Formats: sequence, structure tokens, C-alpha cells
Amino acid sequence: MSGGYGEAMCTGCCEDRCTSGGRRGGKGADLCLWLCLSLFFAALWGRASPQCPESCHCAWDTATVQCSDAGLREIPEGIPPETLSLHLERNYIRNIPESAFRDLIHLQDLYLSHNRIDSLASGALRHLGSELRLLDLSHNRLRQASREEFGSTRAKTRLYHNPWHCDCILQELMETLHLEPETVNGIICESSVRGVGEGSRWDDPGSQGEHAGQPLVKLLDSGVNFCSMQKKTTDVAMLVTMFIWFFMVIVYVVYYVRQNQAEARRHMEYLKSLPSPHKSPTETDTLSTGF
Repeated sequence: MSGGYGEAMCTGCCEDRCTSGGRRGGKGADLCLWLCLSLFFAALWGRASPQCPESCHCAWDTATVQCSDAGLREIPEGIPPETLSLHLERNYIRNIPESAFRDLIHLQDLYLSHNRIDSLASGALRHLGSELRLLDLSHNRLRQASREEFGSTRAKTRLYHNPWHCDCILQELMETLHLEPETVNGIICESSVRGVGEGSRWDDPGSQGEHAGQPLVKLLDSGVNFCSMQKKTTDVAMLVTMFIWFFMVIVYVVYYVRQNQAEARRHMEYLKSLPSPHKSPTETDTLSTGF
């Protein structure tokens, strides 16, 4: 039982036992008093202790919340704010909302591996405090991520075994995060941005880019710069766009000039077709004599 009703019953029971125990002897009364005090403090502790999320197991002595293999499809609610280690491995979680870890400012270890996470809300991890030491997002379905989603975390981060699309945004994220050295080579480009010499997407829709299947860190170490590649591609696209607009302007000017010439010819032909006015004899004599 819980609440005032349960406490009243417990107190009444203890009073009855203590009274009868006191009649039988002092030791019985002392034992009964100790029992009542134990029950009383246990009731207070049950009322004050935090609740553990459903389908999870909480170890209060180590501030660990264990939710692995729990069949979860989203981040559980009601995680105690004092949690230091949170295990969410091997579930069916698909995304991380922005408010998922808002109250877990003391969290040190966050395990999210072997889920189905394919997206992170903007700022989804920015609420995690500076005490975070490990962030495990390996074995998920992440293709893209940016610095805004990770915030300013300096935790050791695991991102291997995700179908990454390597581009400038991912490159900037990799240069910001503190990646775990043991797993950094497992960050493989499943696809990549297309360089200037790789042809058109419309010509080869099945192509995944020149760097598909290669570790991102090794590509960056070898001098590949996805940001400059993206800038070159953007410059080429701008040049092509400018050329198309210039060509359209020339075509319009040529069409306008030809239309005006045709209109001018039709107007001249019309004027020539008009009958010329005949002068009267009086006008001719006047003109000839100057009067």
C-alpha cells in the first residue's frame, strides 16, 4: 500500500504489536519499535525515490538506466535526471527528438548502437552536458548529420557502421567531433558527392560517386576535400546557368530584330501601294511662276 492510508494501517498495526509486546516484555517492545521505524523509513524512501521508465531496469547505486533489448521504438520518458549511464542498445528507435535528453545534464555515457536511427533533430544532442564521455551511435542508419545536431559535445564518439553520404557537411562534422580512434576507420562512404569530372546524375542514376566504399578519414588524409569539390560543382552549375540565360537573351534579341525588320518591310510595302496624289494645273502654274 502507498500514501496516507497505507501509512495509517502500518502505524496502527505497529502500535497494536508494540502494545502487546510491551505487556510481554521489553525485548519484544524494542524489536517491534525497530520494525515500525524500518517500515516508516521504507515508506518515506519509496515515496521520495525516482521512478524507473517502463521496460527499463534502474540501478540506483550506480545511477545506471538499462533499457537494452526492450523493444523500444522511441526514447523512453521519465528517465531520472541523475542518470550517469544510459543504455538503449538493440532496440527499434528511428529518430532522436530535440527534447529527448534535455534533463540529463549529468549523463556520462550514452549507448544508442544497433538501432534504426536515420535522423537526428536539429540540436538533438546539444542538451547533453560537458560531463558526457562516450556517445555511441554505431550500427544505425544515419546518412547525414551536421554540427548543429551534435551541439558542442566533446565526448568520444562512435559513428561506424552507418550508410554515410560523404559531403562537405559531414566533413565539417568529422573535423569537429572527438572520434574514437579504434573505430574511426569504420566510417565508410556508402555514397559521396559527385565531382566535376564524374558526369551527370541524370546520365548515370545508379552511380554512388567516385569515393563510395572508402573510409572517410583516409580520404580526408589523402587530400580529398568535399567542400572544395562542392564549390567547384557549384561554380560549374553557375556558369552553365549563366550561359543558358545569355543564350536565351541572344535568341530573344535576334527574334526581336527580325520581327521589327519584317514589320518595317510590310509598312514600306503598304506605303508604296498607296496611290500618289495628282497635282492640279493651277498648282503647277503657281509653283512654276513662284506665286
